[in-house]
Amino acid sequence: MRNLTFPVLALAALAACRSSQPGTPTAAASATAASGGAATTPAFRFAVQYPESKKVDHKDDYFGTAVADSYRWLEDLDSPDTKAWVEAQNKVAFGYLEQIPFRDKIRERLTQMWNYERFGIPQREGDALYFSKNDGLQNQAVLYVQRSDGSEGQPNVLLDPNKFSADGTTALAGTYFSNDHRYLAYATSGGGSDWQKLKVMDLQTRQPLPDELQWVKVSGAAWYKNGFFYSRYDAPKAGENQLSGKNEFHRVYYHQLGKPQSADKLVYEDKKMPLGFRTVGTTEDERFLVLYLTDGKADGNRLSVRDLTDPKQATTFTPLISSYEHNNSVVGNVGGQLLVLTNYKAPRYRVVLIDPKKPQEANWKEVLPETEQKLEGVDHVGGYLVASYLKDASSNIKVYTEKGEFKHDVALPAIGTASGFGGRRDSKDVYYAFTSFTYPTTIYKYNLATNTSTVFRAPKVDVNPQDYVTTQVFYKSKDGTKVPMFITHKKGLQLTGQNPTYLYAYGGFNISLTPSFSVARMLWLENGGILAIPNLRGGGEYGEAWHQAGMTPNKQNVFDDFIAAAEYLKVQGYTSTEKLAIAGGSNGGLLVGATMTQRPDLCAVALPAVGVMDMLRYQKFTIGWNWAPEYGTSDNQAQFENLYKFSPLHNLKSGTSYPATLITTADHDDRVVPAHSFKFAAALQAANTGPHPQLIRIDVNAGHGAGKSTKLQIQEWADVWSFAFQNMGVNPYKK
Repeated sequence: MRNLTFPVLALAALAACRSSQPGTPTAAASATAASGGAATTPAFRFAVQYPESKKVDHKDDYFGTAVADSYRWLEDLDSPDTKAWVEAQNKVAFGYLEQIPFRDKIRERLTQMWNYERFGIPQREGDALYFSKNDGLQNQAVLYVQRSDGSEGQPNVLLDPNKFSADGTTALAGTYFSNDHRYLAYATSGGGSDWQKLKVMDLQTRQPLPDELQWVKVSGAAWYKNGFFYSRYDAPKAGENQLSGKNEFHRVYYHQLGKPQSADKLVYEDKKMPLGFRTVGTTEDERFLVLYLTDGKADGNRLSVRDLTDPKQATTFTPLISSYEHNNSVVGNVGGQLLVLTNYKAPRYRVVLIDPKKPQEANWKEVLPETEQKLEGVDHVGGYLVASYLKDASSNIKVYTEKGEFKHDVALPAIGTASGFGGRRDSKDVYYAFTSFTYPTTIYKYNLATNTSTVFRAPKVDVNPQDYVTTQVFYKSKDGTKVPMFITHKKGLQLTGQNPTYLYAYGGFNISLTPSFSVARMLWLENGGILAIPNLRGGGEYGEAWHQAGMTPNKQNVFDDFIAAAEYLKVQGYTSTEKLAIAGGSNGGLLVGATMTQRPDLCAVALPAVGVMDMLRYQKFTIGWNWAPEYGTSDNQAQFENLYKFSPLHNLKSGTSYPATLITTADHDDRVVPAHSFKFAAALQAANTGPHPQLIRIDVNAGHGAGKSTKLQIQEWADVWSFAFQNMGVNPYKK
């Protein structure tokens, strides 16, 4: 089933938390905690002279509380002052990084490790097979096509995104094949922006059509007859910054091939609701048009449908689920009935069959009931339902008939993450990817009838995964909640309490942080580092209850879980304060920012990436309003009081010694606008009185992360690892 998944954009610590595990913290950790500041790490010292960040006398009144915003001017991304500040900060940051003696060796080793073939999950369309491949150091993966049976020659290049722009920063952001296999609609994204352009290729001639649709965001292309449905915004108004302006009035249109965008037919809008997403999908038989609506307030979506074969429904949608409180998505259809994945009355999700002619709940038929494991997703393919469950944050794949009769489990090669399994009604074979922390992403071909998997493409990586081991532990958070954590390191590693450790987490937006391979992290591991990834509350690993335990007003639980993970690693002898780095991106950047402002003594290094740092104003930029169900907003008094307690920008305290911090962001990030990181960096540099560097590294012509070129990724990871080792006093290449 294609074009039906609702596109959820996810981004995506305050009170001190003592370890809840038995045992005594290391002497170094105890001494650091007693001092009330970051540990003095025996790192190589470089003098840092920060650029001037002028302060302005600006205050906002929140329900009688005056809140200073001294760096409000940095929100104007186009102003000469902001551009000069960015240039000056980059000069300082790169000047510091260039002095690290082993930085070049790390970059060289990363380049060597990164240079291996990486494949995407293939997609069969008619007698052709389409898949992406990166030869190794290409900035963007290339889309190839070959005969689906693999019998005729080598794959041919269909689209090469490396030719979309001179510097390789324009990415292929999505591919959408027509149901007759004749056309391909594809999305491009420039410089990492969430804004996309939709273009079309004739697959018979392999020539582009003149169609080009702009100002597309949070959308796919749902094919119907000689065109497709899609969603977009109006073009930004004159003088409005397209990368930071608030996005309002999302609309659904139908585009007919060969016609200009100005002729597109409006399908759905709501003039009374400026916020919220309006997205659509079509069933493979093109019978049903499915409409998903969010309101920017609740955490779920409404679900409606139009029978495109019924003249009486030419302009109307039939509501199937009217509440915004739950997540609902159409998996496929069986004749005139729809298979719906929902967490309504099922926090860990279930699949129900709904007849649009009798959509009342009393008429629903349960196909896949809720189980103890979270149902992460379902593919309707080849007459089967392939259900992806999570068992303690790892994949468990089961195959059922369309009626919900169990057929078999899919045997996976190890504990890890399986994804894919998509296809069409006539598919006999499907493809999936399997990965784990030390298992390079491998593509498998799976036969639905015989329940057998064979390797389609296996990468050859310049590391030996057998040299490493991953264990899963369960530790107690501040309130006694058991939290799982994956820990990976070299086999035989001695737990001296002084091992460099990279603690990475996310904890939000119902996102499940499952095992995955990262060649960048392998550099850390091969140099004796430990990788620790806890599955914090706020994520989706155990269903909606686990998610809600980390949402507003319970966000503090997420930070407590993260702090408890760090304390566990110290108590159990993995690491110490002086050898611990905490990291996270987007919502995870908020996690790091909140943790370091609450517990500056917790670690030696903090690595907040593209973080949400100003919790009082995040909703005023681009699609930030969409995060209100997760965080709450400062427009509500009770929610303001909660946000004000942990907002990283507002909890920096002058006279504090903060851990060595490398903030990373990008000038084209229009999801979490870089002003968050800009303001936090300026305030952090002013507040810090310790010896540790407080730097911000700002990528140019890059965005929130998706589509970032290989070159930029290698450069950034080289700087991150160099900074971390440097400020732990570790030279990984010292003989």
